[in-house]
Amino acid sequence: MKTSALGELLQALRQWRLWMLLGWLEIRQKYARSLMGPFWITLSMGVMVGSIGLVYGNLFDQKMSEYLPLVGNGFVIWALISGTLGESCSAYINNANYIKQSDVVLWIYTLQGVWRQFVMLLHNIIITLILMTVFGVHTRLCVLWFIPGLIVVVLNIVWIAQILAIISARYRDVPQLVASVLQLLFYVTPLMWKPAMLKKAQWLITYNPFASLVDLLRSPLLGDAPDLQSWEVAVVMLPLGWALALWLYARKKNDVAYWV
Repeated sequence: MKTSALGELLQALRQWRLWMLLGWLEIRQKYARSLMGPFWITLSMGVMVGSIGLVYGNLFDQKMSEYLPLVGNGFVIWALISGTLGESCSAYINNANYIKQSDVVLWIYTLQGVWRQFVMLLHNIIITLILMTVFGVHTRLCVLWFIPGLIVVVLNIVWIAQILAIISARYRDVPQLVASVLQLLFYVTPLMWKPAMLKKAQWLITYNPFASLVDLLRSPLLGDAPDLQSWEVAVVMLPLGWALALWLYARKKNDVAYWV
């Protein structure tokens, strides 16, 4: 019996125990026999935030009590977005044997990668808590915006990840292209700098949807409400992106097993 793309997505969501277990096992296997285990994720992120924050903070002549929380929260959020999109390119390729030998819906492998990155976010959020405590960041009630922002961001990166997973299975140059684009976006997205510091080329923020996604999560952690434009961009992306992802999935899901 043929199942629609939306039907297979709902089926995968009902099998949440499977993709959560697969995602968690991947993290455990990666850090097996390690003394610190998955907390190496937190340590490496903390070192990067501290080193880059101190260097660029002095270069930009910024107040460290404001700049380090800005950079730290930006890097933690960017790790979720870039990690999910980067790994989604190999979601089907790395699970080729399972795809060929089982009838598990393909959404499982996409959600597995998203869940793995979400678990890594939970480890990295420790850095955010440390920065907020050390520098006395007062989030007030604005921090409540973080939850709906996280939901909108995750929903957006899931449909992007699904599209990248399908295209990457067909065209093997796409993972390298995505890695290069993500590296470029790292510099043009306001992670190490404030949007107000960009005097002339404001279009880099206006036409960069990832700047809006970062703002939805970082602003509440810094004690500010996300910009209205960020909400507009992120919410408009949802129906358009999901429609494209479901359409592409419906057309190409039967071809993936031959591509991988």
